[in-house]
Amino acid sequence: MAVEDDSGEPADFETWYRRAHPRLGTALSLAFGDRDLAQDAADEAVARAYERWHDVSTMASPDGWLYRVAFNVARRRLRRRSLEARLLRRGRPEHAAPPAGELWLVVAELPERQRLAVVLRHVGQLTEPEIAEIMGVARGTVSSTLRTAHRSLRDRLADTTVGREAR
Repeated sequence: MAVEDDSGEPADFETWYRRAHPRLGTALSLAFGDRDLAQDAADEAVARAYERWHDVSTMASPDGWLYRVAFNVARRRLRRRSLEARLLRRGRPEHAAPPAGELWLVVAELPERQRLAVVLRHVGQLTEPEIAEIMGVARGTVSSTLRTAHRSLRDRLADTTVGREAR
């Protein structure tokens, strides 16, 4: 059923928001036991609904869509918290000195996704599944990203070596 106001007319976003948002926040808070998480997830879901209001407003159950998105956001954030807690329990120092050397200057030039994957793998010493969780991508994407980054680093370092030999 499309979103309608009390008179049966199509509702605008603001009307729908004022009705749906408070109930959503309460439901999330009760489901997850964390008011801050609930508020963040509710706000994120509403923001996504606003971006897609043209489509969301005509769905059979806009409220159902909103709740599904909000609960998924909350679950994802809880998984991330859990992963972070596991990593901290491993006894890793909170603030490690950055690696030294020219290689890390070249790593800094990689595209953001590749740079993040390389740093998490080689500095954070995380596994591909852990990196996938942090980056919010599939494990295969991490593997592919690391392969591409390693190839790019190899090529850039080879170019640097060739340039030095020519001097």
